[in-house]
Amino acid sequence: MTTTRFAPSPTGHIHVGNLRTALFNYLIAKKAGGTFILRLDDTDQERSKEEYADGIKRDLDWLGLHWDRVERQSLRLDRYAQAADQLRGAGRLYEVFETPTELDLKRKKQLNMGRPPVYDRAGHGLSDANKDRLRGEGRDGYWRFLLDQERIEWTDGILGDISIDAASVSDPVLIRADKQVLYTFASSVDDTDMAVTHIVRGADHVTNTATQIQIIRALGGTVPAFAHHSLLTGAQGEELSKRIGALSIRDLREAGVAPEALLSMMARLGSSQPVALRMTLDDLAQGFDLSQFGASPTKFDPEDLWPLTRERNQTLPFAAVRDRIAALGVPDDMAQRFWQVASQNITRLEDLADWWTIFSHGAEPQIDPEDADFIAQAMPLLPAPPYTDATWGEWTAAVKDATGRKGKGLFMPLRKAVTGQAHGPDMAQVMPLLQVVKARG
Repeated sequence: MTTTRFAPSPTGHIHVGNLRTALFNYLIAKKAGGTFILRLDDTDQERSKEEYADGIKRDLDWLGLHWDRVERQSLRLDRYAQAADQLRGAGRLYEVFETPTELDLKRKKQLNMGRPPVYDRAGHGLSDANKDRLRGEGRDGYWRFLLDQERIEWTDGILGDISIDAASVSDPVLIRADKQVLYTFASSVDDTDMAVTHIVRGADHVTNTATQIQIIRALGGTVPAFAHHSLLTGAQGEELSKRIGALSIRDLREAGVAPEALLSMMARLGSSQPVALRMTLDDLAQGFDLSQFGASPTKFDPEDLWPLTRERNQTLPFAAVRDRIAALGVPDDMAQRFWQVASQNITRLEDLADWWTIFSHGAEPQIDPEDADFIAQAMPLLPAPPYTDATWGEWTAAVKDATGRKGKGLFMPLRKAVTGQAHGPDMAQVMPLLQVVKARG
């Protein structure tokens, strides 16, 4: 069975880059009728917060990315200890004691000599006596995985054939001196135990993948199919991370972006397929194909979400917004007509409130100086509400007869005086909804 996972760290709010990873893994599982796991990588007890874990679930739920089960790494520490013992017994995990300063000096020396800054394995094979001596000096040991120095190869679902020489990569640290299990190790154990079959993540994880393939094999697991999507940049190619705070899913939701707009963009951005609004995840899954994505950095402009949000909101049926409209105070007998009139003139659903304010409390008139006398003549010809479907035609005809104005010179000043807007719904449809016209005086 196809099994995928989304494994965020609950140390902050998820952003659009995280969403891309979550969505790709979700769509692969959904398309295959498989399992999608939400796995909270929360071994960092200092930075992991329950409020962020709850926020991640809330964001995914809002998007409709419903998980089949939740796993938490913080509840699997005994399993990681067991796996570490397995690797020690196989001679693949060794204790080292170098300080960060010592490692930094080694790196600088290697770079000055024109060599890659790869860990020299000086700590491998330390005798028990030397380890005791180092501990006596106040040093704490931590643990590295002994890589087989051979080429690590896989066919990536997006990048194609990948080959990395393990001799060019430092033996990764898997367990810190404070006993905290690091991402590379915990994820490898989890992916093995949970029988994860497909992993899609950002291109910045390619080197991690090379080492994790060896760790998974050392644990006796089956290596999943890996794919690495391109990283997002800003609209001008700038690093997205510098602006990431404004691009969290939470903030986009609160700004009024529609979930379907966000999903439709993230499911196609960076692929050979055009971005087009899809109203369901089933529709997105049907056309989803990793092979159509490229390796080049992908530009993302949040402003592109608004046309998609507008398209989605303007096609919603009345039943989907009934409660929202009722909450605005729109009378039941006007609600459906209000939606028909206002829906084609909104981007965010929150914009409905502005239209109801205009209809129920009147708009501040916009009167250009050259139209002041014209409006002074026209407004007394408008009767008091309630208005009907015929009111606009009857009123404009009367104003035309009284002033001689016609065409745009007649209609636009009257629209701006009544609605305070230069654009909007057809005025014949607006008038029956108007309960107050401030320009009448």
